[in-house]
Amino acid sequence: MTAPAARRGWFAPLNAPIREWSGRRVWIVGASSGIGEALALELARRGARLALSARGRERLEAVCAACDAAAWPAHHTDPPAAALALALDLSRVDELERARDQLLAAWGGVDLVVFNAGTYRPLRAWELSAQAVRETLETNLVGTMSATAAVLPTLLAQGHGAIALVGSVAGYGGLPKATVYGPSKAALINFAEVLHLDLSQRGIGVFLIDPGFVATPLTAQNDFAMPALQTPAQAAAAIVDGFARGDFEIHFPKRFTRVLKLLQLLPRRLYFALIRRATGL
Repeated sequence: MTAPAARRGWFAPLNAPIREWSGRRVWIVGASSGIGEALALELARRGARLALSARGRERLEAVCAACDAAAWPAHHTDPPAAALALALDLSRVDELERARDQLLAAWGGVDLVVFNAGTYRPLRAWELSAQAVRETLETNLVGTMSATAAVLPTLLAQGHGAIALVGSVAGYGGLPKATVYGPSKAALINFAEVLHLDLSQRGIGVFLIDPGFVATPLTAQNDFAMPALQTPAQAAAAIVDGFARGDFEIHFPKRFTRVLKLLQLLPRRLYFALIRRATGL
């Protein structure tokens, strides 16, 4: 291999870039609000075929209707099929598998699955409870891993497609009030890395999405100033840009996420001192 070719190999995208969305079959799990809703609307405007999942059917159907309306201007003569509403509770494997089967019956396959469903409860260590641990891990980790297991056979049989897991910068290192949420996202980051190692050789893309603070119903629980806070629309735009580059990790906003990455290089004594000073906790 020549030197220029070797350099191209080292700096080549870790996933096949996704730049063309027209007709692409996308299933977003966790699409009834926040980042999932904004991403669905953005992809609808770009002509993607959408299947949307969440627990609340009424809200889910409202988002599907909004996606249909957003898609219409770009398809005056050939409107896309209506977005599919597949209500499910990610912690229930039977509901997940039923939704998967409905989607495959309608589409015959899937090109991208985005696992965005998650829950968050701000907790200090002395507020920890077994119930909080179970509820958070069931949705953020166990549910997402089980859902991945449910869709992987289809992607492997196709020989193409991609999975996107929505983690969080809270998974980079210990942060106050993320007593259960942070570890659940840290495990999800590790899971995404393992998936990429295994699946990239099989033609399956794996994207890890690590947002900073985004204004959603979950972060509305926070009683502290959230640095570099973004809107869901800004988050969706950053995610689509990351897909277009073929990034493995799509993290944003960079001015915030890069600082958190650098903090992980520090000795723990200094890390703890800086986090306490920054948060005031």
